[in-house]
Amino acid sequence: MKVFVTGGNGFIGSAVVRILVEEGHDVRCLLRPTSDLRRIDGLRFERIPGDVRDAASVQLGAEGCDGIIHLASLSNWADIRSPAMKEVVIDGSRNVLMAARAAGDIRTVFVSSSTAIGGTTEPEIQCEDSPCTLDLDRFVYVRAKRQVEEMCLDCVETGLPVVIVNPCEVYGPNDDTLVTAGNLIDFVRSNPVVVCTGGTSVVYVDDVAMGIVRALQKGRPGQRYILGGDNLTIHGLAELTLSIVGIKKRIVTVPNGLLRTVARVGGSLRIPLPFNPEVIPYATLFWYMCNSKAMEELGVSFRSARDTLEPTLAWLKESGRI
Repeated sequence: MKVFVTGGNGFIGSAVVRILVEEGHDVRCLLRPTSDLRRIDGLRFERIPGDVRDAASVQLGAEGCDGIIHLASLSNWADIRSPAMKEVVIDGSRNVLMAARAAGDIRTVFVSSSTAIGGTTEPEIQCEDSPCTLDLDRFVYVRAKRQVEEMCLDCVETGLPVVIVNPCEVYGPNDDTLVTAGNLIDFVRSNPVVVCTGGTSVVYVDDVAMGIVRALQKGRPGQRYILGGDNLTIHGLAELTLSIVGIKKRIVTVPNGLLRTVARVGGSLRIPLPFNPEVIPYATLFWYMCNSKAMEELGVSFRSARDTLEPTLAWLKESGRI
């Protein structure tokens, strides 16, 4: 296949590009002039200068391709309530879907998020069809991803074969911006380790990338596929991290209500806090997910939490971050 990839230089995107190249596909990447290409240096791909916010460059990238993998999104908590949320996530995704249509209704994978499925106050495992009960005015990232998913489903109704994948909390080497690896650094450096009551599904970056590629090849249009591994409490994630690095220290659980109040007051009054207040509503919920649909329909597998964190922590140590 000839595959057009947005966000191909990112943490997950670079792993996707690597798999596509290794499997013999022709890859075309949409890249800004300022894009950091270190993760994909040495890989064979065609560069299309542009940005998902520029419809013309997206259409140019899609021309003559057999499929699109749309990964470009936001990964910085500071952008959550910025204009970039609409411009990149919503309008950028609309540009991609329009380009897929113009290129001949080519197969498209939208990389959404497990957060778009929803979080719960108790540790309940959710699947692709679970109802979302979150207040979307508070969870603006979730709202944006769900809005794009609705756009995708509307396109499926009119003949565009779009598949949705929902990666969980992705770990692995080369997380240079420390999107998730920053959590592990905090666990290693803090004493005591302070956690809240919540949970997450931990997944390795290469397993997510394989799930995305297989979704392009085998996924059913209009369907969601959760790409996630083991479900762990935040306390359990901290314990496993400390076990792997061989450190023994106390883990203290702070009440969620207290954290939410501090985050809300600190955020509204712009009081400096030792954490980003936007993180707290997400961290104090459970994002437990079931991966059986992806395993059965896409033929992928997901390694254990320990096998996910070990190479991540090894990379953090080798790079001098811990």
